[in-house]
Amino acid sequence: MDVLQLVVSGLANGCVYGLIALGFVLIYKATEAVNFAQGDFMMLGAFVCLGLTNAQFLGLPFWLAAPLAILIMGAFGYGLEVVVIRRMFGQPQVAVVILTIALGFVLRFVAGLIWGNQPVSLESPIAGRDVRFGGVVLGLDEVMVISVTVLLTVLLYFYFNRTRLGVAMQAASQNQLAAYYMGIPVKRLNSLVWALSGMVAAVAGILFASKGSIEPSIGLLGIKAFAAAVIGGFGSLPGALLGGIIIGLIEPFSARYIAAGYSQVMAYLLLFLILVFRPHGILAQIHSKKV
Repeated sequence: MDVLQLVVSGLANGCVYGLIALGFVLIYKATEAVNFAQGDFMMLGAFVCLGLTNAQFLGLPFWLAAPLAILIMGAFGYGLEVVVIRRMFGQPQVAVVILTIALGFVLRFVAGLIWGNQPVSLESPIAGRDVRFGGVVLGLDEVMVISVTVLLTVLLYFYFNRTRLGVAMQAASQNQLAAYYMGIPVKRLNSLVWALSGMVAAVAGILFASKGSIEPSIGLLGIKAFAAAVIGGFGSLPGALLGGIIIGLIEPFSARYIAAGYSQVMAYLLLFLILVFRPHGILAQIHSKKV
């Protein structure tokens, strides 16, 4: 029974990592850029939802505040690409990486100014409630995290592989100039994928906040989520989820059966081994670029 509880808890945490990793992969698949502020997008989405439910602000019910926060983060991602990221067009990819790292620091600072740096809780109807499967008692928040993550991963996978817009996004990432000459609205697609990434991050933030307290520093979970994306196979949506789940399961089991201090190191040890023995990740997707 204890093992099953560890598995469920690990799956729930791993799915949060997987959702953040999905944001990394979405942007990379469409633009070949890496957004190191993805974890901070997640943090901001959680705080936006918290602000909308706060009685001193709007006091909206959770089921109205959550989708509104997701839309706000989508608009934020879209506006960020139009106003800031688009100006980096033609610059080396490392410039975008440095920009997004700086953006992460700014977002954490702004969140601290508005909501403070002390842990706060989101009043969610799924927090603190249990569901029973036979003799097993599971947290409703953990079940929701796992269910929503799997559903989102499946939907995004089919979106990128079965819809014209998703295929166009991947074509633009292969060769933006050629895609532009073929009539694909590259700039608009880039903006849309940043919006989609912001929305996915908001979902991750709201689900994470439903499991416990939040503070601006939770944005640093993006580092662990990046490791999950690399382990699973950067560019693979199922790989992002798989990498997140692997890390999520390793942490509680290593803390229980090895030592608590090793749980935070195991993810990066696994990342090191993956980079050495399978550099493209577990579910590698290697494409030859057409020029």
